[in-house]
Amino acid sequence: MKNIYLVGFMGTGKSAVGSALAKKKKWQFVDLDHLIELKEQRAITDIFAKEGEAYFRRLEKKTLKEVAKEKKFVVACGGGIVLDEANIRTMKDTGTVICLKASPKEILKRVSGTLHRPLLNVPNPKERIELLLKLRSPYYAQAHKCLDTSRYSVKEVVAEILKVVSGRKKK
Repeated sequence: MKNIYLVGFMGTGKSAVGSALAKKKKWQFVDLDHLIELKEQRAITDIFAKEGEAYFRRLEKKTLKEVAKEKKFVVACGGGIVLDEANIRTMKDTGTVICLKASPKEILKRVSGTLHRPLLNVPNPKERIELLLKLRSPYYAQAHKCLDTSRYSVKEVVAEILKVVSGRKKK
């Protein structure tokens, strides 16, 4: 059995859904951002501030390749992981890619008050969310399936993902 990769913008529920999905399937759950923080022994915001986004993206790619060697993992990926075509290939070659989506308004509501979102530390975060969603939408669209989480509970999203993955042919 291959892995399930959850991609999508920050605040769409990747970590919450991923954790619940892994429990339901009795698989391992890993949040790539948390794994990077553990390996680097510092927060993502520190990595962005000191080394920049390009350095972070290299760490992300390396960490994804390591996790992709495993089986029966539910992987919550960082929102920008899809910007690298090689990452998309790695995920598709080793599992099912599910994109979680939400409206800009819902995303802002979910992430407001959090300081660990380096890409949203700007004067107008809603405008930034809209811009980044527009830029990333063609990349997110490459997922096997996209699900809008705006009006659904974690339990409902998990149920929907289980339908998707049970319908995909096993390789």
